[in-house]
Amino acid sequence: MAVLRIVPNLPARDPLSLAGFYREVFGLELPFDMGWIAFLETGGMQKVELHTASQGGSGTDLPVISIEVDDLDAVEAAARRSGAPITYGPVTEAWGLRRFYLRDPEGNLVNVLCAGRAES
Repeated sequence: MAVLRIVPNLPARDPLSLAGFYREVFGLELPFDMGWIAFLETGGMQKVELHTASQGGSGTDLPVISIEVDDLDAVEAAARRSGAPITYGPVTEAWGLRRFYLRDPEGNLVNVLCAGRAES
């Protein structure tokens, strides 16, 4: 199992407007916008990414962090072994990601996702 990326999510009433601020101030690019979430990145070799969002998608609460992994089933099993509550999923979303939410020991909502093949 390997962590492929960790992405913070910033709450925003108007994600595109907040994304505009980060584009203007930090020169980030906006490669993807779904209305309720906007992705910002540098586009360089070392990818830096920041999301602005009004929700977590599919009507869920907004997680404080998203962690992409290469084996969602292994991470889910490890989370369950640790006693971390799984609060959503696993589910394959309409936009193609397979993911689940967990609460860390401090109660933070974490989005764990895999962009690879969708498993059932």
